[in-house]
Amino acid sequence: MRLVVILGPTASGKTQLAIEVARQTNGAIISADSRQVYRGMDLGTGKDLHIYGNIPYHLIDILEAGETYHVTQYQEDVHKAVESIRRQGKQPILCGGTGLYIQSVMQRLDYTIVPVDAALRAMLEPLAAETLKEKLRHLPVPSDFKADTSTKKRLIRAIEIATWCQQYTLPPNPYPPLSATIFGINPPVETRRQRITERLQKRLDEGLIDEVRLLLQRGIPPERLVYYGLEYKYITQYLLGEMDYHMFFARLNTEIHRFAKRQMTYFRKMEKDGLKIHWLKWQLIENMAIDVVENLRKA
Repeated sequence: MRLVVILGPTASGKTQLAIEVARQTNGAIISADSRQVYRGMDLGTGKDLHIYGNIPYHLIDILEAGETYHVTQYQEDVHKAVESIRRQGKQPILCGGTGLYIQSVMQRLDYTIVPVDAALRAMLEPLAAETLKEKLRHLPVPSDFKADTSTKKRLIRAIEIATWCQQYTLPPNPYPPLSATIFGINPPVETRRQRITERLQKRLDEGLIDEVRLLLQRGIPPERLVYYGLEYKYITQYLLGEMDYHMFFARLNTEIHRFAKRQMTYFRKMEKDGLKIHWLKWQLIENMAIDVVENLRKA
């Protein structure tokens, strides 16, 4: 069965949509979220496992928090998950908002196999974005490598790749691209903003701060938690006394809104790179699921 992909910005309802599509197609879900692989990082990554019911899921809770995970490992894990799901006669459904992970299984992104350099990242993390850009400008970059400098995290990754390429030759990518039908879900901007703020408040009420506190108590260094994304970054800073609660909430809320915009920018980049995304009309989850299933039947 052809892979189905459901993508969208944070708080758009993509997980609920994927679950409903899975119910109607005898499907199993593969997470396309770079942080849901970690155990103990539940509220901050929006796993919402209680809503899956009897729908099987893959690539969630497969590593301990504090371990490293890279897009190359993700490619391998997705191929294994798709093969397993197909052997069971089920429909594989890839669902998430990490655009690079999604794109990496459908197109050849050869430089994704460059390994993580934890020491280099630790050295680069405190530096400002402009300083990182200057460092990248002074590095020899392979002619076929297009550095993404849109965020500080991607700047660090670009420097990591350029540094690695000074010493090593890129081997062939062993994972063939998977054919997929891609559906996008994107609420109106005002709806998205409301959903983001309401969801953040709900997760804080459910114990998100305690989740981060426990991770720190387990010995995960603050600099590692900061690298795991916005929720973990700002809550860690709050717990370390670097800001009060009001400032923490305001900054985190603002940054999540910005993150959603960056996600949409990346999805548009995927389209420019040749991946067709069927953008669904915003409506009730049940109705969007019907549209997805009808589209698949016509294909």
